[in-house]
Amino acid sequence: MSQTRRLSSSLEMTSTKAPPPRRGSELRRDRRGSGYSSGFSSRRPSIDPSRLIPMDKTTHVGGTDNFNVVFVGAGNIMFGSDEGPWNHSFRFEHKLGLRLKVVAIIDPAIERANAALKKKCDSFVVSAYQNTRVYKTLEDFVKHMTEKERPRAIVVGSPPMFRGTLQSGRDVEMQIMRYFPGVALFIEKPIATGPKGEIEEAFKIAKLISESNSICSVGYMLRYLKAVQKMKQIIQENDLVVMATIARYACAYEAITKPDWWDKSKSAGPIIEQGTHFCDLSRYFGGEVDISSVTAHSLEWDEEAGHLSKIHIDENKIAPENRIPRATAATWKYDSGAVGSLMHVVTLQGRNYSCELEVHADGYSLKLVNPYVQPVLYVRKPGDDYEQTFTFPDDDPFFSEVSNWIDIIEDIEEDPEAAQILSTYEDACRTYEFTWAIREASERSRSKSLATRRAATTVVQEPVPEEENEA
Repeated sequence: MSQTRRLSSSLEMTSTKAPPPRRGSELRRDRRGSGYSSGFSSRRPSIDPSRLIPMDKTTHVGGTDNFNVVFVGAGNIMFGSDEGPWNHSFRFEHKLGLRLKVVAIIDPAIERANAALKKKCDSFVVSAYQNTRVYKTLEDFVKHMTEKERPRAIVVGSPPMFRGTLQSGRDVEMQIMRYFPGVALFIEKPIATGPKGEIEEAFKIAKLISESNSICSVGYMLRYLKAVQKMKQIIQENDLVVMATIARYACAYEAITKPDWWDKSKSAGPIIEQGTHFCDLSRYFGGEVDISSVTAHSLEWDEEAGHLSKIHIDENKIAPENRIPRATAATWKYDSGAVGSLMHVVTLQGRNYSCELEVHADGYSLKLVNPYVQPVLYVRKPGDDYEQTFTFPDDDPFFSEVSNWIDIIEDIEEDPEAAQILSTYEDACRTYEFTWAIREASERSRSKSLATRRAATTVVQEPVPEEENEA
């Protein structure tokens, strides 16, 4: 397995700057995720699933020195909510224990940030937050920062509309690299939700991050699921070539009450903002996508089948052209020749989503079910018509991605089989580009359909000349 992993690591882009010599530096370069994967191979970096230890069974990272962290963003992803399991601060507290010192929270919504900070200071993790200060901007923090408060790592959980570009006010990565060159970065997905024309800016940022030698991880946490790593293990150990991926994502729209999510001009639409996880997993197994091959169709809000009965926001306040599709069906070819498909639907009520990913290879079917709540993996192998079932109780990919990232920052192990960055910034840019290709393909399809309907209506409405009376 280690031989296979070294092969997949060799597909990662090497930084233009050699990392500073240190213990395990040669092995560390393969683990740190400072580059990008090119070519059509689906053999991307992976982790032995047995090494993904549940949060309640891990031990705090040892040491007596403080681990200074800056949180950029004070919203749900950073401090949790009732809408889902995300809560980065909670995972950092368990990973670092008393060493964690959150030196600053950066958020223009000062009241929200202070409210989140007060809850932390009133809890058993007060030691991590008792000296935390809140600032509207990163620049404000830098002006008041002491050398003792210099961050070792920065977690970016601000809304994607404010990052991933070179535009002033939407360039948090560039600001961080300017003020803290080489600092470790954890950045939430998607990397941006701006106009398609800004995708190239994201790739430029990826190059700069790689050249800065920063240890950078992007929050595609499903890659860190034990079930997903078990799938990678089966593929690698049996030297399989992926032939097809089939993804299905049904979200529970009743619980989505953020108006911006329903507005394509704010969130970029459900494929880019939400379906991105399954587009990313599809790439993780299938390899690079032939962007020119992407085709897609959508069910829109104004079509007969597109009515939703339990939307808890006023969609009339959103411009018609910015309302999200109710369903999107996409297909594509991978550079390897394999094929892929995605069905994303905004149909379920209640709270729980229904999601599945199938990966097919010669003789094998790997089906991941319910990855967000309680992952189950069904495996069919050659010589057996029945599926084998694997369950993964108490798995927490949010913790695993944070834990692996911190282990690499700390240079915990020299073993290349240990912690690895599974989603680099460059890799995340490719997923972002892919999701935009799906959205664009569906919009082209809709435009073509509307044009055909208009043409048919015009033909029907044209007056028919009266026939001349016969003599």
